[in-house]
Formats: sequence, C-alpha cells, structure tokens
Amino acid sequence: MDIGAFEWTITLVVILGLLAFDFFFHVRKAHEPSLKEAALWSTFYIVAALLFGLVIWWMDGATYATEYYAGYITEKALSVDNLFVFMVIMGSFAVPRIYQQKVLLFGIVFALISRTAFILAGAWLINTLAWMFYIFGLVLLLTAGNLLKGEMTGDNAGDEADNFMVRLAKRVLNTSEEYDRDKLVTTISGKRMFTPMLLVMVAIGLTDLLFAFDSIPAIFGLTNQAYIVFTATAFSLMGLRQLYFLIDGLLDRLVYLSYGLAIILGFIGVKLILHALHENNLPFINDGEPVPVAEVETGVSLIVILAILTVTVVLSLTSKKGRALRVVQNAARYANEYLSLPADADPTERAVKSEKFQLWWERSRELDDRWVNELTDHRDQYLALLHKARGQQINDAG
Repeated sequence: MDIGAFEWTITLVVILGLLAFDFFFHVRKAHEPSLKEAALWSTFYIVAALLFGLVIWWMDGATYATEYYAGYITEKALSVDNLFVFMVIMGSFAVPRIYQQKVLLFGIVFALISRTAFILAGAWLINTLAWMFYIFGLVLLLTAGNLLKGEMTGDNAGDEADNFMVRLAKRVLNTSEEYDRDKLVTTISGKRMFTPMLLVMVAIGLTDLLFAFDSIPAIFGLTNQAYIVFTATAFSLMGLRQLYFLIDGLLDRLVYLSYGLAIILGFIGVKLILHALHENNLPFINDGEPVPVAEVETGVSLIVILAILTVTVVLSLTSKKGRALRVVQNAARYANEYLSLPADADPTERAVKSEKFQLWWERSRELDDRWVNELTDHRDQYLALLHKARGQQINDAG
C-alpha cells in the first residue's frame, strides 16, 4: 500500500478538522447533548468511517478495504468497552453531566495521540523484527484470558486499573474539593489550585495508555499497513463522545460484551501467531524456516468479528441477566427522578414521573433476589431508595 506524504497530510487535516469542529461547535459551550443530537452525530461519524473504507476500496482495492473495515469494527468494539471505564472514572469524581463532554473529548484526543505513538512503534517493530508477531499474539491471548477470568470471578480489571490511576493522580496533584465550572485551575483563598476536572483528565489519560496495549496489537493482527491501522483507530475514536450519551443507558446492559471481546482478542491472537509461524525466522522454531500452517484470511476475520459481536449484543439484550439489569437500573432511575421533584412541581409532571416509577417498581418486585444481589453494588441502599420513593408516592396519592 503506497501512501505518500500528500495523502497522509490530507488525512491528518481532515481528522484534526473534525476534532476542532467538535470542540468549537459542541464542547466549548458546556451542555448535555440531547438524544437527537447524540444520535445524529454518532450516525455522521459512523457513516464517515464507512465511506472512508469505500475510498480505500476505490484507490487501493478490496483487500485493503476489508482490512480497514475489520480493524475499524474491532477498534470500535474495544472503544465501546473503554466507555465503561470512562463512566466509572467520571462517576468516581462526580463530574457534572454538562461537563462530561469536555472530559470525553480530551480522552479521545489523548487516546489518538498515544495510539499514534504505539502505531509508529508497532509498525517499526513488525517491519524490523518479524518475531514481534509472536509477542503481539501472546499479549492478546493473555488479555483475552484476563477478561474471561475477570468475568468469571467477578473481578473487574478495568475498575482495578481505574482505581490505581485515580489514587496515583490524587497523590501527585494538589486539587480543590469542588469544581469551578469546567476550569482546570481555580483560586481559593488567594491560592491557585487544580480542580477535580484536571484530576479526571489525568486519570482518563493514564487509563488510555493501558488500553493502547490491547488495542494496537489487536489491529496489527488484522493488517500490517500503518495507514490502515491509524485511520481505522482514528475513525473508531471519532464520535465516541456522542456515542457515550447515545448508549449511556444501554452500556451496562451489554452484560456479555467482555466475553465477546475476549473471544475476538483470542481469535486475533491465534491469527497473529499463525502468521508469525508462517513468516518464522527464529532459529529455535523449525530450524529458522517458515512453518507450513494455514493462515486466516482478512475476509474471514471480518465475518468472524461481526458474528461474535452480533451474538454478544443479542444475548446481552435478550438474556435474563440483561433484562434484570434493565429493571434494576430503571427502578433506581425513576425512583431518584420522582424523589427529586420539588414540592411545587407541575402536577402533570409529577403524575408522569409517578407512573413511570410505578411501572418499574412493580417489575422490580417480580425480580428474583439473586439478581438484586448480583446487579447492585449496595443492595440495602438500592432497596431503601425504592421504598422511600414508594412511600412518597403513597403520601402524594393520599
């Protein structure tokens, strides 16, 4: 694939232009995107990514276009998984909803910068040291194993990484207790201090570095073209901010996403090791000669990745666990909304909130206790919240 300086320049200008547009027209003025706004811009970035694949098809052929699409879909799935950790971080720091866009955009820009560095390093390594495919493959197999282990034992590696980053950032930076809008620095009693906003960005930036270790080997398992790796990664990150607000309530319902990602990473890890054996030059393996093994075609990889993601999403949304989680989340959500109504709230609004809470209250009462125990971090607090809202509802009705 012959990509000259002109094509690279145009690509970089387009990506930087989209990021600048995102900042000046959406993020600079703090607000919480509406569902319509998030849906429109998420669609725009996905369509842009798909059209870019057609450009590659037109200029460089179907093989490279297939590699791009396989890389884009894999990176997009990994990026959605990253949103879980971003949610935990922003929840840990209680970031006001209207300022979360700025944090997310920073995370996207930092991820793009860090992954570009990893891409350049990875491209150099695999072009110089063919045996690096063995290393990349083993990294992905270990990552897949850790994901499965975390799901089976209930230990969330992403949360552990997040907690470590948060503790490290808090220890190093002197920050105020309160936010000052979306400023990074504030003045308290004549003393300049960092705000929690900076702390959040540092935590997300450091976490992005950890994600890059999984992300870049995964896409290099699908293509060794640095241009495809970079553009697929960049387009997978673009629109992630809007996607966060669009599927915010859906993220937690993807209960089997980690299993799907583990299978995908394991599959790509095996594909990398097969490729390494096919190109082998290590003297202690087959006397330094290539090993005659079957390789997985990129078209097959794309079909396998799409199939795994489809099955994962369908199972997540239709499983008993997924449906139970929806009930738990909505019961807590509408309980909070009902209790937050002011005393002089409009009667129509109060009636609507009451009706929604009533619906999910009744469904929550039908849940098996094991789901409540498994799906809530603090069972007693969750039940107390529902009973408080129910008591308020009875008082209002009386």
